[in-house]
Amino acid sequence: MQQDVKTSMAAIDYIENNLSEKIDLEAVAFALHYSKYYLHRVFANTAGLTIYDYIHRRQLTEAAKLLVFSPAPIIDIALSAGYESQQAFSFAFKAMYKKPPGKYREVGEFYPLLLRYVLNEIPTKCVRKRDWMRQIRFAETEDISSWISLVRLIVDGFPCLQEEQYRAQLKQSILNKQSLILKDQDTAIGVMSFSPDTGAIDFLGVHPQYRRRGIAKAFLKAASILTDTPALSLTTFRQGDKADPGYRRIFKNLGFEEAELLVEFHYPTQRFVLQKAVLEDIRYE
Repeated sequence: MQQDVKTSMAAIDYIENNLSEKIDLEAVAFALHYSKYYLHRVFANTAGLTIYDYIHRRQLTEAAKLLVFSPAPIIDIALSAGYESQQAFSFAFKAMYKKPPGKYREVGEFYPLLLRYVLNEIPTKCVRKRDWMRQIRFAETEDISSWISLVRLIVDGFPCLQEEQYRAQLKQSILNKQSLILKDQDTAIGVMSFSPDTGAIDFLGVHPQYRRRGIAKAFLKAASILTDTPALSLTTFRQGDKADPGYRRIFKNLGFEEAELLVEFHYPTQRFVLQKAVLEDIRYE
């Protein structure tokens, strides 16, 4: 497990140092002296996404930053993001950011698709647990730093998130006893902010290294106990949104059902609802 983390971190280091190049799995594997099949498996299992997706999202994020904070011509930004033409770049950018590069620059509001991954080098809670709920607790202001570190890892699931604004909201949520956290020593591996009055989940995230271990299910169960509403709800990507890293599938597997379409912060989303009765049928590994 620890070797897999080190291998994935080496891959991340190489990618981050070569974001302005046209790189792919084969190039990363060659540079690190691994077979591409081995590296693909290790990275996907450890980081929770493929090397292709990591490169794609990171390059577009850096391109979006340049569009907002630099006067560089769009063609130059396209080339620096590894694209061979402005047309190919514009097509990929619009699919993820919902605006063509020129319009995105005009609006001038940067948000990341994906930030650099910083993995937990020495995870201790790396096996399936049956007692996650007993380890979940109300977050305290001292947890904000580790909470934000997790947010940076899972920002791909929350389009338009602005960190400073979110930090202020989080502090208030913690003071109101509306935020739960699960940690592996000093590392936040699961977080949830919710409204006990409405059952609305404002934020639910699990560290990529700790997914598929029943943590999200445990948070939902904890929230259901702390709310009097018959259902829990949250919002996520609409069907067909290429920016969705898989959250719709995850929530459906957890028992959520599709509800109304929404627009939040000028971004198209959809509300999902989970009836508490369904939680009784969910198995907790």
